[in-house]
Amino acid sequence: MQSSIIIADDHPLILKGLNDFLLEKKYNVLASAVNGKDALELIETHKPEIAILDIQMPYYTGLEIAEKCKALNYQTKIVLITFEKDEAIYNQAKSLGVYGYVLKEFALTEIEQCIDTVSKDIPYFSPELLSYLEVESTPKELETLTPTEKEVLKHIAQNKTAKEIGDLMFISNRTVEKHKSHIIKKLNLAPIQNSLLIWAKENQTLLE
Repeated sequence: MQSSIIIADDHPLILKGLNDFLLEKKYNVLASAVNGKDALELIETHKPEIAILDIQMPYYTGLEIAEKCKALNYQTKIVLITFEKDEAIYNQAKSLGVYGYVLKEFALTEIEQCIDTVSKDIPYFSPELLSYLEVESTPKELETLTPTEKEVLKHIAQNKTAKEIGDLMFISNRTVEKHKSHIIKKLNLAPIQNSLLIWAKENQTLLE
């Protein structure tokens, strides 16, 4: 069963290209909008599982819509598409619980993977963006982790479930969860959904 999707972009060509591409790939696109106000109304009306939004739009930006959806506790997962490789915008998107961030120049090559990943409740951030924003220095918090915690984190970065991690490390699910909560404390992560997974993905190269 395909996830229901709405899309919004104030560039007609990009909107049409994305819409046609998703329909051709048999995605369940419910509607599209050319500005933030209409996009928010579509989310309120259709309650889609995923909303793919341009960041810069008239009336409301993609980030403002994400903020409103979070405040209203909507279940729609927000995916932002943008040309912006901006750390402040990226950090704001993460703090609002945005599920995906795709760079427009890679939109058609990445959007399918992004939708499929987000549909499974796993955030997707453009690898190009992550490598562009990559901070070369190792976060000092990482040094506070034990070898076991680092191994757990490495498996999390590979999208492994607690059960899979437990099987690989010969420990119980409960022990894995205990390690995870210790790691979250040590890394000072915000108590938002998937914060550990997002951190692990961003810092995957440091865990090798």
